[in-house]
Amino acid sequence: MATQLTGARRRRRPLSAFRPEPGQTRHPAVALAMALPCAVLLVILFGGWEQMATQAKAVADLIGH
Repeated sequence: MATQLTGARRRRRPLSAFRPEPGQTRHPAVALAMALPCAVLLVILFGGWEQMATQAKAVADLIGH
């Protein structure tokens, strides 16, 4: 027996509905609020803290010479 769908079907909005209008930009704090949790999660999951500290020390050594 065929399955019947009942009720109203939801229409999906196109992806362009989620993009800002041309000429409009997001506030930098919004971008930071979206990116920071993801960055923290990646640092915790992959142990990036040690790598970041090692690279920062290497850059500081280069600047110091």
